[in-house]
Amino acid sequence: MDNVTIFTEFLLMDVAGSRELQLLQGVLFLLIYLGALTGKLVTFTLILTDTHLHSPMYFFIGNMALIDSGTISVIVPKVIVNSMMGSNMISLTECTAQIFLYLLFAAAEIAFLVIMSYDRYVAICCPLHYGLVINPSLCSQATAGSWASGLVYSVIHTHALFRLPFSKTNVIHQYFCDVPQILRISSSDVQFSEFVIIVVCVCLVLSCNAFIIISYINIFSTVLKIRSVEARNKAVSTCTPQLAILLMFFISVIVAVLGPIAQKPSLKNLLTAMFYTMVPSFLNPIIYCLRNREINAALRRVFNIYSKFPIKGFLE
Repeated sequence: MDNVTIFTEFLLMDVAGSRELQLLQGVLFLLIYLGALTGKLVTFTLILTDTHLHSPMYFFIGNMALIDSGTISVIVPKVIVNSMMGSNMISLTECTAQIFLYLLFAAAEIAFLVIMSYDRYVAICCPLHYGLVINPSLCSQATAGSWASGLVYSVIHTHALFRLPFSKTNVIHQYFCDVPQILRISSSDVQFSEFVIIVVCVCLVLSCNAFIIISYINIFSTVLKIRSVEARNKAVSTCTPQLAILLMFFISVIVAVLGPIAQKPSLKNLLTAMFYTMVPSFLNPIIYCLRNREINAALRRVFNIYSKFPIKGFLE
């Protein structure tokens, strides 16, 4: 036991073969990060300031914008700093924080996707009861429950993953602390407890998926019965952005969970990880702005207001 080495730092994946490539990688990650944060900030600000968007659906979309901002902020800033400084080290504390926060936001996002599917189900299938069912009290309770469930899951998962020291190796074949990679270098006791937690988690996720699928089946069966083309298009326009984000989220989960565990640094591993950690957060605001009529209208109102300021000042 005296010869066992306990690691307190981890060595992250580095696919850049030169200092120039490291800097290029850092700039690329910085541009993606700033683009994602800008989109989230615009979406959240519109929902917060535009009274036309003060409804339960946009309240949940605002929470999703916060979740996406948190998800990408957990991972990317550390990658940018490492790339700019020419380092690929991360401390045990930073690694624990990354996994804890990433799992928190991922679990909360699943919960919000369930809530948003129920919100659309009531709005389209039971429109006369929408104001009674989806009331401010329910929205507050559902939001608090989503964040609380994410927190509980993250605490349990992170505690199980880091409850024993790491002594096998400190090499992580990923550019951030990824659960499969941490599990690969953990002890056999941790791997067994994690297996049990993951099985329970998969059962819960499958239950959430079943609820979401059933909700949207009922939604689209109701939409097909609507005779008015305008009403049908309006109903579809409120659902398609959520469906696109839902599809992107679950594709990302499948890639992250079922994809092969990297055994060595490679560009393929880097691009795969970028897909499920950055692309959803980057594209979600674009999807909402392109496909949601109310957010499009809110953007046009903002642009119209600001476009008048220079002309007004010049005339005065």
